[in-house]
Amino acid sequence: MNNKFGKITTLEKVMEYFHDGMTIMFGGFGGVGSPPTLIEGILKKGIRKLTLIGNDTGFPHIGIGKLVSQERAAKVIASHIGSNPFAGKFMQEGKLEVEFSPQGILMERIRAGGVGIPAILSDIGVDNEIVAKNKPVYTLNGKKYLVESALTAEVSIVYAKKADEYGNLIYDKSARNTNPLVAMAGDITIAEVGEIVPLGRLNPEEIVTPGVFVDHVILSKGVDWKWAWE
Repeated sequence: MNNKFGKITTLEKVMEYFHDGMTIMFGGFGGVGSPPTLIEGILKKGIRKLTLIGNDTGFPHIGIGKLVSQERAAKVIASHIGSNPFAGKFMQEGKLEVEFSPQGILMERIRAGGVGIPAILSDIGVDNEIVAKNKPVYTLNGKKYLVESALTAEVSIVYAKKADEYGNLIYDKSARNTNPLVAMAGDITIAEVGEIVPLGRLNPEEIVTPGVFVDHVILSKGVDWKWAWE
């Protein structure tokens, strides 16, 4: 396989980007579409005090939930944590800081981060203590809005069905979910993929994430969330 763009690499090599106390943004919805090989690599490296940004905290043994249940996270920014009882337990015990963001707003904050917009305005949750906590309020045309800051991360990790040598990505059905937005918002974006094909093999009409957003591509060792479709 030609690697003239230098993007095709190994799990071992990309692990150099991960360290204690960093911010990681992850793709996936209830674990489906999350990059299990990368998550397992993070676990094995033993890093802690992570800030994790993504739709949810997965399940205890699926997706990003593995990092949460093994107490590797110090903070989570997510739309819900209900599918992972460890997240709720650690939050109640003061071991895990959780910033809740309504799902659509969370994705828009990630999209804003990916395109370089510093913040968005939203009236969702403006009167809700949990959602509005510590957020500025801006009045526009007589109506109050929360100022929702854009979200970015040191590293974004995503899963895709296929990639070519330049890092162009296509996704598999609902496993696409939040991955295209997450891929845009990392200082470094690492894609775990089921298959790597030569440049020109992907149908341009099927490419969802252009390779310009992807820094590194690794081959997946297999996913652990197929059960959610069955």
